[in-house]
Amino acid sequence: MRPTDAYGDLLRMDRPIVTTREAAARWRTEQGNAGRRLRSLEEAGLVRRLRRGFWALDQELDPFAVAPYLTAPFPAYVSFWSALSRHGMIEQIPRQISVASLDRPRRIVTSVGTYEIHRIAPELFGGYEGSEKTGYLATPEKALFDSVYIRAAAGSRAFFPELSIPPVFDRDRIDEWTGRVKSPRLRTLVSRRLTDISDSLGQPSQPLDIIVR
Repeated sequence: MRPTDAYGDLLRMDRPIVTTREAAARWRTEQGNAGRRLRSLEEAGLVRRLRRGFWALDQELDPFAVAPYLTAPFPAYVSFWSALSRHGMIEQIPRQISVASLDRPRRIVTSVGTYEIHRIAPELFGGYEGSEKTGYLATPEKALFDSVYIRAAAGSRAFFPELSIPPVFDRDRIDEWTGRVKSPRLRTLVSRRLTDISDSLGQPSQPLDIIVR
């Protein structure tokens, strides 16, 4: 099979990332052969190796789209400071991509970035938008809630330098997510830590220097 034919066959799977095992099944060959063929496609500039066994079919793939493939079969979405930055709510661009998932916590290094996987309780998983091709991103409200919650659960505080609230921001959504926290103690703690910024949620784009205690 010519490289262009092999690559075209993968594209027909209509997904941005494939594993070596999936490519082998698609090509009806052994994984060893599939791995060698994928490396040839990489040398030809058609695919990009993300990490062992994972290949991007688009050289310009948004790193945020990679997260769900790293935690599969558990779902995942980009949140926390990474999502706050993408929404323009903080100026600092995090070095690592923070991911909320039902998978176990861990750090994963790839050729397009380093991912910090944070396990979030099932009842708090959600509040994101996107697709398999573009990736899944927490809404502004959920990104802020997740950031406060994950630090509160760890017994620390969340720091938001120059936080700006976007023009469209639904304060009620934060209250809804806070109400889903099962632990009364943690729910109270999260609510208390969010109180420091709740009075400013109705003032779009106002820079704030806030430490959520």
